[in-house]
Amino acid sequence: MYGVYEPWPNNCCRTTASPFLARLFIPLAIHHLTFSLHTEPAFLLTVLDGSHLQVAGLGNHGLCGTRHSVGMAVLNHLATKLSVADQWRKDKRCCADVAFTSLGEVELVLMKPRSFMNINGRCVVSAAEMFNLGAEDIYLVHDDLDKSLGKVALKLGGSARGHNGVRSCINSLKSDRMVRLRIGIGRPVGEAAVEHYVLGRFTRAEQEILPQVFEQAVTMLLGHIQQRKSSPGTPETSGAPAKTPLGMEGA
Repeated sequence: MYGVYEPWPNNCCRTTASPFLARLFIPLAIHHLTFSLHTEPAFLLTVLDGSHLQVAGLGNHGLCGTRHSVGMAVLNHLATKLSVADQWRKDKRCCADVAFTSLGEVELVLMKPRSFMNINGRCVVSAAEMFNLGAEDIYLVHDDLDKSLGKVALKLGGSARGHNGVRSCINSLKSDRMVRLRIGIGRPVGEAAVEHYVLGRFTRAEQEILPQVFEQAVTMLLGHIQQRKSSPGTPETSGAPAKTPLGMEGA
C-alpha cells in the first residue's frame, strides 16, 4: 500500500516507493536511511540478566508527529516516565534506537525501528533474536484507525487488521502472540484518503489531548507488565490489571 521495500546491508533498508511516497519520503530517506554507512559506532548492547521484555513503538522513522508514528511518541513518553529519555542509542544490528531500563525485577528493552512502517518487523525480530526473546515477550505499540483518539486498548495476538507495521511483525516473528497496545487515531472524515490521513500530523486540537493519551497508554502498559510479573505465565494466562484486562480498552 505504501511502497515496495528491499533489504539493505546490516539489517537496514531502502525503498522503491510509490509516486506519492517518493515525493514525501525521498528527501527524508537521503538523510535518515544512509545511517548504515555513516553512523557512529554501534551501541554495545549489554546482555540482560533475569526476565526481560521488549517494547517496540511502531512508526515511520523520520516522520515524528504523524498519526502513523504515534507508537513511537508513546515510547518517548514511556522513556521519560522511566527516566531514560536521554539514553536512546542507535544500534545498527537491529536498525533501531534502543534504551534499557527496569521495572522491578523485569528488564525492559525499549526500541523504535529506524525504518519505514512496512518493514518495522525486521527491526523487531532482529532485536528479539539478540536477547533470545519469543513473540510472547514483545509488546507492540501502534496506531489504530478503528478507535477514536483518546481510546487505548491492550490485546493479545490476532490478525494485523490492515496495519502494515503489525503485519510486518507477524511475518518476521512468524507468530501473532505479541501483546499489542493500540492507540486510537480515528478515521478521516469525508473522502480523505486513509494513506494521506495516517501520514499527516495531528491537528492542533488533537495535539492538546495527546499528553493525556500518552499518559493513559503508558499507565496501562506498565500496569500489565507488573501484573505479568506478579502472576507468572503467558500473557494470556497471567492477564492484565483488573481495570484493563486484555481485549478491553481505556476511555
